[in-house]
Amino acid sequence: MLKQWRARFGGTPAAPAAPADTGDTALIALIAGGDRDAFQALYRKYFGRLARFLDRMVRNGALIEEIVNDAMLVVWQKAHTFDHTCKVSTWVFAIAYRQGLKAVNMRDEPVESNFELEAGDPRQEPEQALAQQQLQQGVGEALKALSLEQRVVVTLTYYHDMGYQEIAETMGCPVNTVKTRMFHARQRLRVLLSAHQEEPL
Repeated sequence: MLKQWRARFGGTPAAPAAPADTGDTALIALIAGGDRDAFQALYRKYFGRLARFLDRMVRNGALIEEIVNDAMLVVWQKAHTFDHTCKVSTWVFAIAYRQGLKAVNMRDEPVESNFELEAGDPRQEPEQALAQQQLQQGVGEALKALSLEQRVVVTLTYYHDMGYQEIAETMGCPVNTVKTRMFHARQRLRVLLSAHQEEPL
């Protein structure tokens, strides 16, 4: 994943410039000064989180790494513009959200990606493990049935532990809009999951 960045930015020194415990804000400051090692540290820290977020947003597994790379390129180029009015994570997720929207709008028919299914507890009875797997699959299918905006709100709330204010900053909309989207998303999920549970196993 970092191979493209090494090629683009001319490689990296052997020793990292930033200590392992450097916070996000300090990393952004270093990146603003052109520190490639700080950028790689931030890239590694956020790649998995952004990939999981975008997987549920754009529903196209083949595009995820490309969108993350595009988003992180913006982070590299715009680090000097970070003004500390929000958390670094909010700023990075907002960039990824805009890049994801751009990718969705450029495609006529998004390709559905497979949602991650958590492995069942081996100590469970086979019937319980099967029921748990089917429930997780049902949640994944229900999320895919939501509108993009509703899906993003649910994903950021339940999978990335963001509050409404942070989600509003990420999506560039009022907090009340986030609350409205969550309300309708919950209503829709309740109906979809009820229908799923009524289906025979």
